[in-house]
Amino acid sequence: MRTLVIEDDIETANYIAKGLKEHGHAVDQAIDGKDGLFMALENDYDTIILDRMLPALDGLSVLAALRSSDRQTPVIILSAMGEVDDRVQGLKAGGDDYLVKPFAFSELLARIEALLRRGEMKPDTTLLTVADLELDRLTHRVKRAGKTIDLQPREYLILEYLMQHAGQIVTRTMLLENIWDYHFDPQTNIIDVHVSRLRNKIDRDFDPALLQTVRGAGYRLFEPLLDSG
Repeated sequence: MRTLVIEDDIETANYIAKGLKEHGHAVDQAIDGKDGLFMALENDYDTIILDRMLPALDGLSVLAALRSSDRQTPVIILSAMGEVDDRVQGLKAGGDDYLVKPFAFSELLARIEALLRRGEMKPDTTLLTVADLELDRLTHRVKRAGKTIDLQPREYLILEYLMQHAGQIVTRTMLLENIWDYHFDPQTNIIDVHVSRLRNKIDRDFDPALLQTVRGAGYRLFEPLLDSG
């Protein structure tokens, strides 16, 4: 799950980002409306958390620009402006939900989950499959050959990303940027360790093996062709 937080209050932004990361989200942050709009248009996000009062470009203007660009990413507006007219204005501008500050993180998380359950994703994209491996993006349940597989948050995110790019080579850089939110190589074996754990869970007790290491390139999740000879 990838989320963009557009919030100029650094303490609030870090509070939200920390909580989301603990729940398996990859989080990008912007501290003004102009940068936030650029990031929202240049990248694909599952949700956007948007402060209403922002420097450079206010939240409702960011929202209007997003919707005029046909971006339908679910947006939760955050604001200290909590009167009925304020909330109505935010929803009419294209917001999917409106949360008044101060707020509890548990409520924000529940609203994000509710938005995703509301059906913003097409039904045929909520269930990812490769061979007999299934990943339900709404419930976060993973099964292979009908058997439930328990994954840690990072393992789940790696698998989700690999399944979204099934058959393609996924590089270390792609994983670092989309799963760890790193835009540099930390020079550790963090990816190898997590991929190894994931492989043990989805391949060790099953046949055929689906997760392949492509030497010098990265990883690929694919269903090997059966040998007809």
